[in-house]
Amino acid sequence: MLRRRSLRPLIAATAAALALFGGTTTAAAATGPADPAAAQATTLYYDDSQAAEFRSAVAAGVQVWNDNVSNVHLVRAPAGQRAQIVILASDGWPQANLGPVRPGGQVRVWMGRQGVEEGYDPVRIAAHELGHSLGLPDIKPGPCSSLMSGSTAGTSCTNAVPNATERARVEANYSGTLAHREPADGRVLVDAP
Repeated sequence: MLRRRSLRPLIAATAAALALFGGTTTAAAATGPADPAAAQATTLYYDDSQAAEFRSAVAAGVQVWNDNVSNVHLVRAPAGQRAQIVILASDGWPQANLGPVRPGGQVRVWMGRQGVEEGYDPVRIAAHELGHSLGLPDIKPGPCSSLMSGSTAGTSCTNAVPNATERARVEANYSGTLAHREPADGRVLVDAP
């Protein structure tokens, strides 16, 4: 028992250092035994400072992903922290760079006002575009049960939760050693109907 207590400060310091430099750990590692998947989650920082009226929709979309996958965790970037996902408000259609983004990399999400003006749900848009950042392509045409079906599910669809296949693909994108994974694709995917 004494040995475990003496290791906690070292574990906490290591976790803090990895988080500071864009590492791949979460606070769970500093508190002792926990879910092994959570202990190795990749932390990705997002910057919503330019998301204008979409900040609450972005926060809800982030929460959707944090609630539905375990080996990647999205966190708002504190002042001075470089973000891997930069979120901007735009007047066009929603769009995003295709990931999966890695610590040290960067992609952009454009929360398009045109999509909202056409009647699409802002939280679904945010979760969908963040899905692109995490490496998910569009699945078009598709049903409302598929988050990545985007606009083809219609304006009445408000489902912002990824289905089992989409969750599994994101989990696979962030499993294993990041050094052996491909970087973000980078293509811009525009989600117009």
